[in-house]
Amino acid sequence: MISKHIKKRPFTVAIVGRPNVGKSTLFNRLIGRRRSITDPFPGVTRDTVEEELTIDGRNILLVDTGGFKLEREELDDLVVEKSLKAAEESDLILLLVDINEITGEDYHFIEFLRKYEDKVVLIANKADNEKKEYAVWELYSFGFKEVIPVSAVHGKNMDKVNSVIINAADKTGSNVEHDTASDVKIIRIAILGKPNTGKSTLLNYLLGEEKSIVSDIPGTTRDTINGIFNYKTFTFEVVDTAGIRRKSKVKDSVEYYSVNRAIKTIERSDIVYLLIDSVDGLTEQDKKIASLVIKKGSGIILVLNKWDRVKKVSNQLRAVTDRVRFLFPVLHFAPLVTTSAINGEGVEHLLDVSLKVWDQLNKRVDTAQFNQALQKWLTEYQLPVRGKNIKIRYATQVEINPVKFVFFVNNMRGYPSRYTRYIENKIRKVFGFSLIPIHIDLRQN
Repeated sequence: MISKHIKKRPFTVAIVGRPNVGKSTLFNRLIGRRRSITDPFPGVTRDTVEEELTIDGRNILLVDTGGFKLEREELDDLVVEKSLKAAEESDLILLLVDINEITGEDYHFIEFLRKYEDKVVLIANKADNEKKEYAVWELYSFGFKEVIPVSAVHGKNMDKVNSVIINAADKTGSNVEHDTASDVKIIRIAILGKPNTGKSTLLNYLLGEEKSIVSDIPGTTRDTINGIFNYKTFTFEVVDTAGIRRKSKVKDSVEYYSVNRAIKTIERSDIVYLLIDSVDGLTEQDKKIASLVIKKGSGIILVLNKWDRVKKVSNQLRAVTDRVRFLFPVLHFAPLVTTSAINGEGVEHLLDVSLKVWDQLNKRVDTAQFNQALQKWLTEYQLPVRGKNIKIRYATQVEINPVKFVFFVNNMRGYPSRYTRYIENKIRKVFGFSLIPIHIDLRQN
């Protein structure tokens, strides 16, 4: 049974404001890296983006939100709704305005936040010279106790923002120690795939909440959205990513950065769920994503989502599986699971398969036992190098997660690559690595 991961909620700080005032820039500045996508185009941030950080020993959850808008279209209602919810649930609100221009949206939003006045700090961004910093006094007319001029781009007055956060955390008696749950080993899952395959729907089902905005509009998810849940005795961290299209179809900088963030999650994941639309089937783009995963060595599970939309015929799953294996034989080892994320069908089976993959990713073979098996394999099928002095001296497993073996040979020249495939198949069968990619390196010794 899937359940929420319960731990003490850190002191929560929400950054809010209308579009294009620099919320994501401030967010990135405070956490010390580029986590949220920033772009001059308004409305880039849609989902709320969260990051835990430590400020002077205080455990802080920082939340970047989408922009508050009066005139709305497409997804704007959902974006604003999530932003207002973040403000309501936070312990401290950093209300960002552009010191160069106070608009009607700013006034409207300020009036809305009056009911949270005791936890609002007004941040006047883009105060990058003395004249603009002096103009901040005019903003005290809004009635907030504290107004801080900053330049998020240049890092100006970030120490004052940090001090405000620390003081507010101390007043509420929030924890100053790291949560011990952060030391627990977590299985890291990345959800990847083309746009509109159901990635955000799956994330929301796993977390038991509407964490990601779900829409039929391609490219809805831009930043990576993550959360934690428990299944059986294990803790999972799952990350929803932007849909990955062919490079030729990526037209704007926002999608370019979104796709790059999605690809980078592979580096930080243990297992990738490659979501495939059951109706459309495996595409060339899915193959390219899978190749990146295999290269890194993460576990990969092919998730045929929207299975409820497929017309049911006899042996349907077997036919689909055979077709996938035929079209992309390099993924012959990857488990294939059918799901309907919208109603949770097949999701627990997906998690059970994930635990089997996780177990194999962290399996280590004893060197003596491995070399004993290797000698048997060499006898059963000798190296096809007639007339050449090529020998495998010994081998060992050098890494887990990703799983890597190193084979030491006396002469690299003339070594038949097809023999490595034979050895790989033996390793999978004999030592139980049937569900994951394994890497074999050759070294001359």
